[in-house]
Amino acid sequence: MSESGFPPAVLFDLDGTLLDSAPDMLATANAMLAERERAPITLDALRPVVSKGSRAMVSVAFPELGQDARDALVPEFLARYEGLIGQHAVLFDGIAGMLDALDAAGCAWGIVTNKPEYLARLIVPQLGWQQRCKVLIGGDTLAQRKPHPLPLLAAAERMGIAPGTCIYVGDDERDIVAANAAGMASVAALWGYRLDADDPMAWGADTLIARPEHLQHAKAWPLPRTL
Repeated sequence: MSESGFPPAVLFDLDGTLLDSAPDMLATANAMLAERERAPITLDALRPVVSKGSRAMVSVAFPELGQDARDALVPEFLARYEGLIGQHAVLFDGIAGMLDALDAAGCAWGIVTNKPEYLARLIVPQLGWQQRCKVLIGGDTLAQRKPHPLPLLAAAERMGIAPGTCIYVGDDERDIVAANAAGMASVAALWGYRLDADDPMAWGADTLIARPEHLQHAKAWPLPRTL
């Protein structure tokens, strides 16, 4: 640990962990539905599956379609989302203060997301993170994506740190699976997007955190696997 008590480096998932992107996703899905003269869906219906990706969101918007038909709508969903990205999304309460605390402590941080890299790179400058975010890896950056550990290992390598000195924070089980496989300690973000059947207690995270502002305090972070 650093002298401040914070870990030397932290990697974050993006959607559902740092960014509440569900309102952007809802606008995207409802634009597709409106064009087809179908009734809109609600944020409550879409929010639980946002972390599951575009295919899961299309499935919620078009449940009557078969899998092949839904998959065929994914490119349209991504294109529409790209056109409005960031218009409705906001940081979760407490994220800004938490990142400020990490910066003040000299803790390097970056993003490893399953969102396509080109979309993630549109978000970072909107949030003013170009200089602050030390690494950004998307779901299509490498040959594998989470829950495979490769993106986390590559992010640590690009930051010039040993994986075991880094903490990974995410709101989905695959985030914790990837962290464990990469030899990183992990934080399950309970403020994110989850299905009712999801059980974060069973994911194997080193710690579970209810609200982002708790991570403004060094004592809330788990110890890295390698000190």
